Amino acid sequence: MLRLLNLELQKLLLNRTSKILIFISFILPFFVILLSSLKINIFGFFTLELGELGIFNFPIIWHITTFFASQFKFFFAIVVVSMIGNEYSNKTLKQNLIDGLSKKEFILSKFYTIVFFSFVSTVLITLISFCIGMYYSSYNEAFIILSETNFLVAYFIKLVGFFSLCLFFGMLVKRSAFALAFLFILFILEWILFGIMAWKFDASTAEKIQNFFPLKSMYKLIDQPFQRIAMTKFPDKANLTYDYAVHWYEIAIVLAWTALFIFLSYRLLKKRDL
Repeated sequence: MLRLLNLELQKLLLNRTSKILIFISFILPFFVILLSSLKINIFGFFTLELGELGIFNFPIIWHITTFFASQFKFFFAIVVVSMIGNEYSNKTLKQNLIDGLSKKEFILSKFYTIVFFSFVSTVLITLISFCIGMYYSSYNEAFIILSETNFLVAYFIKLVGFFSLCLFFGMLVKRSAFALAFLFILFILEWILFGIMAWKFDASTAEKIQNFFPLKSMYKLIDQPFQRIAMTKFPDKANLTYDYAVHWYEIAIVLAWTALFIFLSYRLLKKRDL
């Protein structure tokens, strides 16, 4: 595993564009710190400081930071599809296979890289969240601090699943731009299917089915925290039935999609004439 990971990292670090995108991918999560210090002037009457609202207390901080950090995943998605596009355009894929790398090892090297960068990103957001939480939170009990760290697990799985989808599209079309376009097409297609199902059945049934779709299932791992914040600050105004928790079946759905995308990527490579 380390041999395959090291091989892929060498390719990425020798590419100037990839190095820049990887750097941006790891720097952007730190902007969550800016969010915690953001001050909003309300029509000149008073200044609202987000950090003083209690939304960066433990344990809600894990939900807040993982949700916002996951919005930056598209930068590394470009790296993932570029990994495949460059292999075809630079003929390095054929050379790797000639040098003795099997097609299975080739796909695994890409997958190990995805897991590695997802893990590094998760470690970074863990440290950022912990530091922000320790600064703002009024809680210091260990069981409170660690009570919702399952959002970190969801964040890691969400990244791995999304980047595995990018890998599959990269293998499917061999071009970075087209692969990213397929992501947008899939997003539109999922909502079109949702609209058809909502018209055919009802919105509730359609939403339950939609939660099994690739992009939607990845999004559902970490639901938006805004309604939760409203529930905390204005319980009499909020919808108390809002379920923001990370569920095992949501993780299982994304893991199933991840395994399918890696398998299909391998099947495409195995059957393709290089």
